[in-house]
Amino acid sequence: MNPPANSSASPLVSPTSSQSLTKTVNGSHRFTIQGYSLAKGMGVGKHIASENFTVGGYQWAIYFYPDGKNPEDNSAYVSVFIALASEGTDVRALFELKLLDQSGRGKHKVHSHFDRSLEGGPYTLKYRGSMWGYKRFFRRAMLETSEFLKDDCLKINCTVGVVVSEIDCPRLHSIQVPESDIGAHFGFLLEKEEGSDVIFNVSGEKFHGHKLVLAARSPVFESEFLNAMEEDNDEVIISDMEPTVFQALLHFIYKDTLDEDEELSIPSAFCSPSEMPVAKLLAAADRYNLPRLKLICESILCKGISVDSVARILALAEQHHAMDLKSICLKFAAENLVAVMRSDGFEYLKENCPSLQSELLKTVAGCEEQVSGGGNRSVFAQFSDGNETNDRSIRQQDWDNLNVRTQSLWMPLSDGGDASGPSPGQES
Repeated sequence: MNPPANSSASPLVSPTSSQSLTKTVNGSHRFTIQGYSLAKGMGVGKHIASENFTVGGYQWAIYFYPDGKNPEDNSAYVSVFIALASEGTDVRALFELKLLDQSGRGKHKVHSHFDRSLEGGPYTLKYRGSMWGYKRFFRRAMLETSEFLKDDCLKINCTVGVVVSEIDCPRLHSIQVPESDIGAHFGFLLEKEEGSDVIFNVSGEKFHGHKLVLAARSPVFESEFLNAMEEDNDEVIISDMEPTVFQALLHFIYKDTLDEDEELSIPSAFCSPSEMPVAKLLAAADRYNLPRLKLICESILCKGISVDSVARILALAEQHHAMDLKSICLKFAAENLVAVMRSDGFEYLKENCPSLQSELLKTVAGCEEQVSGGGNRSVFAQFSDGNETNDRSIRQQDWDNLNVRTQSLWMPLSDGGDASGPSPGQES
């Protein structure tokens, strides 16, 4: 007799499962508006923008309109919006705008999507430049007599929650992988001097190193140790660098980090940039072709940019081929041209880096093009600020010729004069 047809049934297969999880990735940014009374009168639809901040992989910015965004309100309200500042399509998010009560009583003015039911779901921003916010965020007359405004300052806290979805699958086992510690191992080589085959005599102080490590990290050391014809290069004399700077350089080469004990921050009482340790380390990084170390130094120096310091930092960036730092300095100097031209560092820049003259003027011209396309305040408008005049005028038509531009902007204030006079485009 034949067995039943279903007697050899297939073995049961364990069921699988997955879960779709939709959540928000949240982040906050505080925007402080100092000098509110001076911002008034900039015009309906004109805004002050915060620095961009990142939440959920997108860039965002807060826009504050002192005279409001809606012409029909006749500047009776201030407007506040959150804008998508990076490329994106149909970005779904929750928002919260909080105007901080500065009396200490915690009675903040809050508009929030969080912790409440949304009939239509999260707000969708279609593309870069899309905004969410309130044209009538606060009646201006009430704001100016409230506890929200203190010492001519407003503080706005913005929270963004970007909606993301992911599939969560069960994971029965997991193994934690530690962070890479290769830097610690190479650092041990440097500290213990084991297997060292070269000595650096830096202004009388000696440091031991390993040619292969140095050559692998720096093309300059590679050329010196691996491609050199002479064999007797076991001691290298460096007489034009401070020992502490060379020590920091070696620390980075071996560990790919800066020494935590090395003081590289910008001092509060700003000294000459070229005398700061970070500037000397930037010079060393340029000399030995270490791009990552250069960028680290540029990032630190960037934090010290001000009207008084930008000219000397720009000269430093030019000298050591720090292109990112140079670009930021040029843009800052162009946007604050009049004040920078009155600084002591500007004289230093003229005398030591004359080639930067045309580059600065081209950057100023670029700023003017942005203004004409709806950007921020005109650079030319700086020359009509203040109450002092000296009969000098700068006319928009002068910018048609680069030489005329150079004479118009590079020279007037460098002699200690004040260039106010007529506004650009007006006849004197």
